Amino acid sequence: MRVTLIHNPGAGNTGEKDAPKLEKLLTRAGHKVRYHSSKERGWKRALKKLADLVVVAGGDGTVGRVIRRMVGRGVPVTLLPSGTANNIARTLGLLERPFEDLVHGWESARRVKLDIGVAKGPWGERYFIEGVGAGLFANLLARPKKKDAKVGKPEDVVDRALRRLQDMAVHCEAVDVAATLDGEDISGRYLLCEAINLRYVGPSMFLAPGGKPGDGLLDVVLVTEDERAHLLEYLNKWQKNRERRAVLPTRRGRRLKIEWTGYELHIDDKLYPREDDDPDEMAGVVEAWIEPAAVELLVPEAKKT
Repeated sequence: MRVTLIHNPGAGNTGEKDAPKLEKLLTRAGHKVRYHSSKERGWKRALKKLADLVVVAGGDGTVGRVIRRMVGRGVPVTLLPSGTANNIARTLGLLERPFEDLVHGWESARRVKLDIGVAKGPWGERYFIEGVGAGLFANLLARPKKKDAKVGKPEDVVDRALRRLQDMAVHCEAVDVAATLDGEDISGRYLLCEAINLRYVGPSMFLAPGGKPGDGLLDVVLVTEDERAHLLEYLNKWQKNRERRAVLPTRRGRRLKIEWTGYELHIDDKLYPREDDDPDEMAGVVEAWIEPAAVELLVPEAKKT
């Protein structure tokens, strides 16, 4: 196959030295490879060139940036997960599998349709992969990280993010959110109001166990002050069981509408209002919905043991 490989050499434990290894792995499997680092100019243009498959070696940030540009293109995408949280790969069951097994499984891989979220607001329209929301996750993005936040193993980075969430969840104030889901009023004061497209979000938190790629629905998690203790219990026990489900109040629907007043709001890893935005000028109606089966992903079957 003609393969376009987009590699983030800064993701997880990978580096520049891994680029030749990745190219060799794909070439030995019989593929014609076009390599591009996501840290260099030109990778976006590379996605427009003729290919049978786009391969992303990186974490959620890199995977999300590539997938958003592949919507409606008709070229399948697959992952070699090498980031920190890897929520997209985790949702697809691609974690903790040798790259060799993944690459050799492409020919017989399942083709999974992945929904893409669309968030429309004063900034225009933007695709999202993981989620849109206010409260705890937006606070995490808004508060500066310590200088050594990226030092250490990927699991250490996730653990640090979780500890920051734990600290924030103790003291964070609820946000007044005026919203409807498929026309039904769901307004309230929320510590966490999160419309999720994947099962896992943030530092690999299992917030939407009922969600499936391609189901056409958003899982909207709504945590009020009454559920603060329940949220803290989940955050405190999460490290002991990474697959522990967060049984938090959740609604499922197709279209979320928020009367946004300019409070901190995130779309995947982007925070609004942006640093130079006037919150009052950015306030307005924000809508989020699903564009069904927007991108096709190759998911190799796991080897039976």
